[in-house]
Amino acid sequence: MYQIKNQIYLDMTKTQKSALCNFLRALVKKSPEMSIDDIFDKFIEDEKYYFEINNPHFEFLQEYLENGTFAKDTMLYLKECRKYYDYKKKQEPIIQAQKEFEKKKRAFLREVKMSKDEPTKKQLYYYERLCKKYNIEKKELSSKLEARDEIDRILTEHDHSRDFENIDR
Repeated sequence: MYQIKNQIYLDMTKTQKSALCNFLRALVKKSPEMSIDDIFDKFIEDEKYYFEINNPHFEFLQEYLENGTFAKDTMLYLKECRKYYDYKKKQEPIIQAQKEFEKKKRAFLREVKMSKDEPTKKQLYYYERLCKKYNIEKKELSSKLEARDEIDRILTEHDHSRDFENIDR
């Protein structure tokens, strides 16, 4: 898409070209169900309408609208944008899988780091309170990970026992 961008609208300023290209790219993205010809026709029709009511999106386009080179360049750019968005859509499952993998990798690395760190004072205090509350013998906790897992085990174990107590009533 970037190579095409350098080959089209050669007589426009950099700002004009950028504004027009961004607008056209947004049109293609907004209407994936429309054909390129329909998008182009709608764009030309809308721009002519806005010139008629003296409220154009791009004032500099008035001299270009009837130009054959402008139409050819615009069609070329619209086709390239469609290719780009179709390609991006095809890549979406791969990108999602990659994001999921990265998420799992970060979780794994976080656990590795936790396994090497000493448990926090809060974790130790909370663990002691749980052991006291449920009359459980305390273990020596060597890491944040072990403390977290032990606290989770106690909470889930005793939450299930509460569920059974509530059924009996």
